[in-house]
Order: sequence, then C-alpha cells, then structure tokens
Amino acid sequence: MAVTLELFSDFVCPFCYIAERSSLTRLKREFDLTVDWRGFELRPDTPDEGIEMATVFPPARLAMMRERLREVAKRFDVKMGEPSWLPNTRKALAIAEWARDQGRLWELRDAALDSHWLHGGDLGDDGNLAKVASLVGLDGAQAVKAGHDRVYLDRVRANRELGERRGVQGVPTSFIGQLSVVGCAPYEDFVELVKQAGVAKHS
Repeated sequence: MAVTLELFSDFVCPFCYIAERSSLTRLKREFDLTVDWRGFELRPDTPDEGIEMATVFPPARLAMMRERLREVAKRFDVKMGEPSWLPNTRKALAIAEWARDQGRLWELRDAALDSHWLHGGDLGDDGNLAKVASLVGLDGAQAVKAGHDRVYLDRVRANRELGERRGVQGVPTSFIGQLSVVGCAPYEDFVELVKQAGVAKHS
C-alpha cells in the first residue's frame, strides 16, 4: 500500500523546481509513494501584475543568487533558465486546484513549471496561463476563469494555512507523517525519510 508524501511547493521557487526534477522524481519512481501536492505561495506579497526580479533584489544579491542556482542546478543535473520576471502565482495555483478537479493536476503543474523555468512564461498572465492549460488538454478559457474563481482561490489560501499549521517556513517542504525534509535536499536525504517512515521500494 502506497504511503503519502505531502509536498508543499510553489511554481516560482527555484529549489522546488530542482527538487521536483531530480530527487523527488527518482523517489516517486523507486518507492511506493503517493504525492499529495499543496501549493504554498512563496511570495504572497508579490504585486498582482508581477514585478521585475531586479526591482526585488539589489543587483549584487541577484547576481549571487543566480550563481548559486547555477551551481545547485548543475549539482543536481537539472537544466533551467534564469527568469527576470517574478509573477504573482496565486492565479496559477488556483488553476492547479481546478486542474486537480479535472484529473490533470500533475500535467498542469509540469507545464506551469516548465513555462516559468524553461520558457520564461509569465504565470500571472491570463494569456500564458490559458496556453499552459491548453498544452495539457484543458480548456484555456475555463482555466483562466478558474484562476479568478473564489472557490479555487480559497483553496490556495487554505493550502498555505495548512502549511503554516504544519510548520512550513520555506519551500519545498516534504512530509511523511511528522517526518520532514526541507529544501532541495540530496536524494539520500529523501531515502532516509522514506525508510524511517517504513516505505517499501517498488518490487
């Protein structure tokens, strides 16, 4: 019987992207796990229209951050771009909740992550969000509508509140019961987590 790993992450978190494209991908492939994803806004105070990264971070700090990300991505063998635009992800996270109801959560999530980290797409822009949804066989207009729908926006807020109750202070954070791994951890750290939780390897 699969054990549930509860994952809190956001689309614009670089370490979430690296972890999901490396350690977590391998973990899901090798162990009997079900992943329960919860969108956790990394920067809920980002303006609705988004903002230039250079406005948020001083040039020297931004350069240091990008150099560190290059090093981490290389260590985990993950290819990624360097987006200059920081979107507000609330609508994208709401659309992900709608996609969950359509049975296409993971496809939508993958497309959203790739849009931001590989193609420089603006995850706060309705046109781009419609395109992302269409790429995975969902109706773009309905996706955009969901991004403004109070039902799905309330789920986004509830996911963040759940994370805060669970003690999430940064993303990605992965839980199995009360055991957790925080950040873009090496695969071995995740293996230790699942072994402590008694998760079996796939036969």
